[in-house]
Amino acid sequence: MKIDIFSHCTVDEIVRDGTLVETAGGPACYCGLTARNLKFDVELHTKIGTDFVYRDLLEKSKIFITQRSITEKPTTRFLLEISGTDRNLYLKTKCDPIEFDRLKTDGCIVSPVFDEISHDSLERIKKDSKFTLLDPQGFLRRIDKTNKIYLEKTEMNLSKITAIKVDLDEAYSLTGQTGADAMLTLQKKGVEYVLLTNKREITMLAKDKLYYLTIPNLEVYDTTGIGDIFCATFACVYLKENDFFWAICFAVGAVQAALETKEYGLAKIPQRGAVETNASYLYNLVKFSKV
Repeated sequence: MKIDIFSHCTVDEIVRDGTLVETAGGPACYCGLTARNLKFDVELHTKIGTDFVYRDLLEKSKIFITQRSITEKPTTRFLLEISGTDRNLYLKTKCDPIEFDRLKTDGCIVSPVFDEISHDSLERIKKDSKFTLLDPQGFLRRIDKTNKIYLEKTEMNLSKITAIKVDLDEAYSLTGQTGADAMLTLQKKGVEYVLLTNKREITMLAKDKLYYLTIPNLEVYDTTGIGDIFCATFACVYLKENDFFWAICFAVGAVQAALETKEYGLAKIPQRGAVETNASYLYNLVKFSKV
């Protein structure tokens, strides 16, 4: 099976306790490598500059960046400052927008990081894809005078979105509401499966039921890309099994497996065996209620 991913590859500068680490990042990398571990073919719709030195890392996993994706502008680059539980994200450079391509795929993940996908392109993707998972962060992000990222309330056409993954702040930016109220509003806007993440707590709205899962309380080393691992796993398992319940168990199991590696950056992307073990365990722990 094949999945297409619309997102920038990025260069992430991560500063933790005064130590700087530079790594490849962005949903294009995290989602792409996660999908490959789940035996999916991957096509990236992205843009990078000639300064992106991590192509070999992707090509070793048979994820190829076409020549038309390489531009004269520098690759999108972020600075992430981490101090305890505080995280501040800054935009340093922004690459060219991603154009729409005709699709021949089983499904799509649309996950912009900062304004690289237009609303018009999203509409065309939805029309061309039978399955679209949206992580809306890049549609909601703005920068202040210091280039620090913040979220702004944004109207979006969410009809024909199969699944959306949002955290509490993103849900509020899209609906002006919180919790189950925000999830129900997103469903009314046309989303089939609403996935809300709140640190260790994961909630899914499907039809008239809310499903609840809790990630075990693990020592957290690095959460960068965790949401992308979650999205790619949900999308791939849903496409393969056509079972939303199994898909959410796998997605949460993948997050748990990634955190259990105690690795940083792309090294935390988990192997399928660990994900399957966690998913089987979580399957019997799901709680639910009617809405």
